[in-house]
Formats: sequence, structure tokens, C-alpha cells
Amino acid sequence: MYEGGATAVECDVGAVTAPDLAVVEALARLRLTARGRGGFTVTGAGPPLRALLDLVGLVELLGEAEQREPAGGVQEGGEPDDPAV
Repeated sequence: MYEGGATAVECDVGAVTAPDLAVVEALARLRLTARGRGGFTVTGAGPPLRALLDLVGLVELLGEAEQREPAGGVQEGGEPDDPAV
């Protein structure tokens, strides 16, 4: 448990205008520190930071359900005798 009884950490990154890998590293380290002590989410991320977090596989820090489109040419499911699309 954190000081004051808090069970989660929320990091507002709204002031980050030019994110780079140093920002991503800092957020990843914060997440590792918070692991086992409660939740950790990032709020206020602009499109550049969102894209960077998605690129490095840390989009879950945004606390949102990941909504990705399947890769082109990949069939998600079907019967063995269905023709490829």
C-alpha cells in the first residue's frame, strides 16, 4: 500500500510534448516499481506518446483496452475447407 492508503498510481503525462525513448524508459521503470503494490496507469498521453508506447509494446500503460486491427492477409478463424480471402 502506498502512503496515504492509495492502492494505485496514476501518472499524468499531459505536459510531455516531444516524447522519446527516455520518457518510455521512465514510464517502464515506474511501472516496474509499482508492480505488486497496486496499479499503474498513464493519463494525458498525446498521439505521439501513444504511438511510441504502442511501438514498443507498452500501450497497456494507458489503461485502455487495446483495439488493434488484424494484420493484412491474416484470417482470424474459419473452417478448414473455407477459401482464403
